[in-house]
Amino acid sequence: MSENLLQNINNPSDLKKLEPSQLPQLSKELRDFIIDVVSVKEGHLGASLGVIELTIALHYVFDTPNDLLVWDVGHQAYGHKILTERKDNFHTNRQLGGISGFPKRSESVYDTFGVGHSSTSISAALGMAIASQLKGENKHHIAVIGDASIASGMAFEGLNHAGVTDANLLVILNDNAIGIDPSVGALKNYLTSVKEGKNPKQNNMIKSLNFDYSGPIDGHDFEALISELERLKKVKGPKFLHIITTKGKGLQQAEEDQVKYHAPGKFDKNTGEIHPKSEEHLPPKFQDVFGWTLVELATNNPKIIGITPAMPSGSSLKFMMDAFPDRAFDVGIAEQHAVTLAAGMATQGMVVFCNIYSTFLQRAYDQVIHDVALQNLPVIFCLDRAGLVGEDGATHHGVFDLAYLRCIPNMIIYAPKDEIDLRNILYTASLGLNHPIAIRYPRGRGKYSNSKIQIPNSNFLKIEIGKAHLLKSGTKTAVLSTGFIGNNVSLALDNVSNADEIAHYDFGFVKPLDEKLLHEIFNSFDIIITIEDGAIKGGFGSAIIEFASENNYKNTIKTLGIPDDFIEHGTVEELQQICKIDVKSLEKLFSTI
Repeated sequence: MSENLLQNINNPSDLKKLEPSQLPQLSKELRDFIIDVVSVKEGHLGASLGVIELTIALHYVFDTPNDLLVWDVGHQAYGHKILTERKDNFHTNRQLGGISGFPKRSESVYDTFGVGHSSTSISAALGMAIASQLKGENKHHIAVIGDASIASGMAFEGLNHAGVTDANLLVILNDNAIGIDPSVGALKNYLTSVKEGKNPKQNNMIKSLNFDYSGPIDGHDFEALISELERLKKVKGPKFLHIITTKGKGLQQAEEDQVKYHAPGKFDKNTGEIHPKSEEHLPPKFQDVFGWTLVELATNNPKIIGITPAMPSGSSLKFMMDAFPDRAFDVGIAEQHAVTLAAGMATQGMVVFCNIYSTFLQRAYDQVIHDVALQNLPVIFCLDRAGLVGEDGATHHGVFDLAYLRCIPNMIIYAPKDEIDLRNILYTASLGLNHPIAIRYPRGRGKYSNSKIQIPNSNFLKIEIGKAHLLKSGTKTAVLSTGFIGNNVSLALDNVSNADEIAHYDFGFVKPLDEKLLHEIFNSFDIIITIEDGAIKGGFGSAIIEFASENNYKNTIKTLGIPDDFIEHGTVEELQQICKIDVKSLEKLFSTI
């Protein structure tokens, strides 16, 4: 039996000691290593398996970290991390205190740029290349980007600029026809025709942008990869290498079901079979409640439209895409376009549900303000993954939306405390509003068993805009919560001896606030505590403090939420503990009041 190569490789210097003929064996060992760990610890799988040969070839040919390598998004960087001094602690990936699931500058000199959102690699690598030129340094700068990410506007902006420079930049297109869901759009069709040899070389759009284009080549062929990378090292100016890979390469199930095996959870490393999780008696996921409800509403209202930027599975808009393919749109990784497309449809009387993860709506902030709110168009923003999202960490927590949306005129903001509230606000919005609305809800499951959430079930209730509710009466202290985190308050109050002294109010609407009820609260309680699964600075608590200041109230106000810091990765429960908004922390606080 041949010796294990990977056990003796801790960094690219060790890698370079191997003969090219040994690299296929190393690629198998690296795949097996990733499968061994991810099958038990969970994480992103298919993307990293697809670029094993490319990862090895890049570190074999180039002088990293002196040569600067930027991975787009970073789902595919597990092999890179293992080869760059993190093999021994790779088992801590995405765990509290462990290494990040994405490249991160503070973690390693080999991680040249922090990523997590797509389509940033070309701009970042170009910036590095221009800086190297100005400093008189002779370095290579490589951006690895997928076919889904390169369709984004920002990637085109980077290509457009790079093409009029003489920067030493190599863009590698990892073309596997899928991001998290299958790639969409005219560019995807163009790349497919190039792969199939149906598009004549004189029509090459990359060449027309002044790049030295080569490919497509097999991204799993070491001989072809290394030969082409060595050639490109000698080529001046911007270069573009088109490689064809298979996402999930080396694990049959991951190749056959690329969507499911993007992040499959725990699975059998030998067979690839995902360990089944019993969902019986579990509450439904918020994203599924959204998806089912939208189909139900769309069945009765032909004006309802669904839009998502590249997240049909993650947002469960896939349900509507299957039921009403002409009225549900995956626009690719294009959040800015998604928002303004929704605005355009709203001008024509359509009822548009624009479903974007909270963290990704940040990328379309100007469009929300300029194209939607300024024109007071009633677009319905459904912000999935609001609040702490867990193991994806700082790049993906949806904790800023309350703060960045609350300052926008005309915007209604609502956070349902449970799945029933989510259904009712979706129904209410579908009836027609006079303003845009943002509905934020968390990653994961709700609180009720599937038996209580009967879908379809048209027993909807229309929600009064701006109305808050008393959930539990009390005598001394008022706790004001918004959204699903309010369930932590309820659980904590069940376990403290002084619960009769503490009132609990649900403020689903962060904007507009229920000022009538707030006056009653401020006149009845000396101490007011706010809690939110969002940034304290500028969020719900800030809104309550502003109300108090404007009305000259002198009550004691304590705000709980996400502190003024970037929260790292860990389970949602662990991160709530860090932020002191978990049930135990709230029990401790309430018992001392």
